[in-house]
Amino acid sequence: MQNQLNRRQFLTVTSAAALTAPLLLHSARGAAARIGPNDRITMGVIGTGTQGSGLLNNFLAMPNTQVVAVCDVDTTRRESRQKVVDEFYRIKGNTEFKGCAAYKEFPELLARKDIDAVVIAAPDHWHAFIAIAACKAGKDVYCEKPLSLTIHEARAMVKAARKYDRVFQTGSMQRSMKEFRKACELVR
Repeated sequence: MQNQLNRRQFLTVTSAAALTAPLLLHSARGAAARIGPNDRITMGVIGTGTQGSGLLNNFLAMPNTQVVAVCDVDTTRRESRQKVVDEFYRIKGNTEFKGCAAYKEFPELLARKDIDAVVIAAPDHWHAFIAIAACKAGKDVYCEKPLSLTIHEARAMVKAARKYDRVFQTGSMQRSMKEFRKACELVR
């Protein structure tokens, strides 16, 4: 059995799994396992409000990811999350970490060649525009729900993911968690 996830496998994990993955990956790899730079998915987080911050903390805890940039138009949030990331890696003793960059505008984050994937947790009406730009920039995407505001936007996102051969996942935790599935079964 393979002990670590590749980029494609990682990004296809459900949102619910993302919440428990730190525990699963830790036990599967063992505490002393070392992950090299080529085995790590470098990430940027676009939108660092409540949902974005929760996702940021979950990805920080995963040994096969490294958050290298955050983006938010709100200066307080942006600078706060940048400090969270820098402090996390400082406490962890990560000597390879060069610091978390903070951007006000998402195109600057997407222009970075060293970022493999982005988390999009910006306000809903920005999801499609940012996701399409991320695919075009060669980034794999995890986008929060609602994925889009219209069917046209959703189809444009699918088209971009296919055209640029990107992995694209949307958050649907409340549709895939055991508790919610059970509730649906009871209602049915």
